[in-house]
Amino acid sequence: MINFPIHSTNTAPEGSTEILGAVQQKMGFLPNLMGVFAEAPAAIEAYTTIMDIFERSSFSDAEKQTILLSASYVNECDYCMAAHSAHAGMKKVPSKIIEALRSGTKLPDPKLDALATLTRSIVETRGWPTEASRDEFLAVGYDAQQYLEVIVGVTVKTLSNYVNHAAETPLDKVFEPARWAA
Repeated sequence: MINFPIHSTNTAPEGSTEILGAVQQKMGFLPNLMGVFAEAPAAIEAYTTIMDIFERSSFSDAEKQTILLSASYVNECDYCMAAHSAHAGMKKVPSKIIEALRSGTKLPDPKLDALATLTRSIVETRGWPTEASRDEFLAVGYDAQQYLEVIVGVTVKTLSNYVNHAAETPLDKVFEPARWAA
């Protein structure tokens, strides 16, 4: 097994310290995932840059969390499922939506359900989603721009999910109430 240290701003390589400081200031604490990412300045920069871009997408907070949780569910990322479940709650995503995303079941909101279904299909098929999932996505009012934005969300979650798998990132105490296991 590879040893992945969990860095702080005091132990991180030079190219990661500024990003870690910004994350810590923004979140009020430094998530273990970010401490792991800090081992490779290119990795932490890639993750934070793509996440910042995804945050500027046309999706609402509930839609963003639907994408992030759906990708993490398929990738069976315990850390990201817990972290984004907690984040979704802070963003006022209804608990019934969060529960359905955590269990991989049909969402009570048809538009969010179509979004979750497409996202899961993209991840499961490595980018070749079913025609039915694409058709439903469009039928509920999404468009080509948003399809590409889903792929951006899948990209950022694939990056963090795979890092968490490799590092076996321990869950932060703040996310403990939302613990999840595949």
